Amino acid sequence: MIAASKTLTLVLGGARSGKSRHAEALVTSLPGPWRYVATAQALDAEMADRIALHRARRAAGWITVEAPLDLAGALRAAAGQPVLVDCLTLWLTNLILGGQDLAAAQGALDSALDLRDAPSVLVANEVGLGIVPDNALARAFRDAAGRLNQHLAARADTVLFLVAGLPMRVK
Repeated sequence: MIAASKTLTLVLGGARSGKSRHAEALVTSLPGPWRYVATAQALDAEMADRIALHRARRAAGWITVEAPLDLAGALRAAAGQPVLVDCLTLWLTNLILGGQDLAAAQGALDSALDLRDAPSVLVANEVGLGIVPDNALARAFRDAAGRLNQHLAARADTVLFLVAGLPMRVK
């Protein structure tokens, strides 16, 4: 449960840890309507299926906005509505593969979060628990994801880590 005020919650976990489902439950504990900011892109059939499953799981009352790159704009447009961003890791992937300026994108995200007057729940993968990747792009991604997660965890009111569907409060 999160407070119905300007709060920032970061939900971290590995693949299939239950982080998205838990984040959805946090947001729906608040009065709706709720804004779901989706960063995934359906670039193949398997990803399209994953996106469809996420949409089908959500109850009525969600407004879905697709923001694979302009996350800051989507947050500004959400105004006073509780918002769930799922997920920062895919957003970061989109930025890196699109050759975007990561520092500028993070600055815009910070500014948009500063302007929010309703709860924000951000979902991200914890990618630093595995082996060191064997190629430069994967290592650069892992490092950027770790830095982004550390930055957002420092500014968040609450940080949760999901393991096997169980939330652990980190902060």
